[in-house]
Amino acid sequence: MATATQVPVATVDLGPATALSCRECGTRFPLGPSFACLECFGPLEIAYDFGSAEASGQGAEELRRRIEAGPASIWRYAPLLPVPADVAGKPNLNPGWTPLVKADNLGRELGFTAQLHIKDDSGNPTHSFKDRVVACAIEAARAFDFTTLSCSSTGNLAGAVGAAAARAGFRSCVFIPHDLEQGKVVMAGVYGGELVGIEGNYDDVNRFCSELIGDPAGAGWGFVNVNLRPYYGEGSKTLAYEICEQLGWRLPEQIVVPVASGSQLTKIDKGLRELIGLGLVEDRPYRIFGAQAEGCSPVSAAFKAGHDVIRPVKPDTIAKSLAIGNPADGPYVLDIARRTGGAVEDVTDAEVVAAIRLLARTEGIFAETAGGVTVGVLKKLVETGRLDPAKETVAINTGDGLKTLDAVADAGLTATIRPTLDSFRAAGLASA
Repeated sequence: MATATQVPVATVDLGPATALSCRECGTRFPLGPSFACLECFGPLEIAYDFGSAEASGQGAEELRRRIEAGPASIWRYAPLLPVPADVAGKPNLNPGWTPLVKADNLGRELGFTAQLHIKDDSGNPTHSFKDRVVACAIEAARAFDFTTLSCSSTGNLAGAVGAAAARAGFRSCVFIPHDLEQGKVVMAGVYGGELVGIEGNYDDVNRFCSELIGDPAGAGWGFVNVNLRPYYGEGSKTLAYEICEQLGWRLPEQIVVPVASGSQLTKIDKGLRELIGLGLVEDRPYRIFGAQAEGCSPVSAAFKAGHDVIRPVKPDTIAKSLAIGNPADGPYVLDIARRTGGAVEDVTDAEVVAAIRLLARTEGIFAETAGGVTVGVLKKLVETGRLDPAKETVAINTGDGLKTLDAVADAGLTATIRPTLDSFRAAGLASA
């Protein structure tokens, strides 16, 4: 597996980030554009020194006040992210601080007696949670003097990279499967960067990008989800931070998270554990559930079979943003679901569409297909007794339904009438 030249710690300012640490063997490396351990080829993630703030007299209460006084974006959590302290003043899309919606209507329909929430990330600048991860990755790209921002993408990430690069003054060149939803293609292409379709599925695209990193043609390129992946992944922690802060600095009892590569779920768990460790929330049990589409459900299949190894699949689902047949973080998703007492479940495409309509009808939130997967799995987990409707629950909607209109293309006019009251009444639209 290709790894990029490592950059000494002293040359970069990425806030409390101190090193790259292997998730498998624990070996540490200097901060740099690397993603694989040189000792065991395990994935690298960011290691921090949060203790320096404590040592200087800044305890949990002071940190909480500092966060609450921060900007209404993910940069309120800059002290907990691999970004410089002055990140809020740099040219960035400033995503985050999206609504945590009390989903009372949906909760009643599903039989909840405790509070159900939807964390609605469709309000981010490019209308998906990917703006969070790209915002962190682009700060690492600045630190390592990259000139081109790139990614392999199932759609949402391509748009987030294109927009963030345009704002920050980077060249962008992103790669997607050639047969993505047209709405996502247009959104990724409108920002003026280069958008390249690859003949094949997402796993083919990702393999190509890994090859390009090791070639001179990719010199100066920061691939947000490959050689910048350790920094990129940390952006998903901000979902956990926001949920807990919006709950009054309290852990939710249950969280349902869509699973593509699995990184979002693993980083939400990491964020929750960091908040506990810093004393920002009270430690108590929580359960994390993963959601997949049946047509691309390798993690769900492994969970149900009791396996620790993920068997890759060829995706075949309308939920293309989750269509990663060989998810890099799949084994860690299994670990977290089992450790927390959660589960990983999947739903059919028909159930995805029904869940999109259900969420729209009950809460006025139009989710893309990934959100349909999450709500569909939430419903299924309640019906099968694996998720407790008497416990406070958060389900995550990662993107806007306007990106996946084909899934609900049969929605439209209730009636077509002449501009007369008689025609209105004849259509059965008058008050009862």
